[in-house]
Amino acid sequence: QVQLVESGGGLVQAGASLRLTCAASESTFGSYAMGWFRQAPGKEREFVATISWNGGSTIYADSVKGRFTISRDNAKNTVYLQMNSLESDDTAVYYCAASSFLGATKRGAYDYWGQGTQVTVSS
Repeated sequence: QVQLVESGGGLVQAGASLRLTCAASESTFGSYAMGWFRQAPGKEREFVATISWNGGSTIYADSVKGRFTISRDNAKNTVYLQMNSLESDDTAVYYCAASSFLGATKRGAYDYWGQGTQVTVSS
């Protein structure tokens, strides 16, 4: 059982940056692909980014490509989401998740989820 805890959310103005952090409880963290999803009020949870177990491969949603960067530090059991040039449409609760599948962009492919962290971007 992998426990995930997100942090780093907050209220920022449009154009600002934030870095989200997801800390995992298990030393087996390095064997999982990790992903970030987000859910805005009244909307479905959507894929944001995913990274392979060794960090060598990443995939991004079109809406964040060029602005967000996912990375990981397996020695620290941590995955990050650097968010630059934030827009009001980025306002959502952000969740990290762990998957046994490489390159997964669907919610159902992820086995473990964090509790989420709120990101609010004011325009």
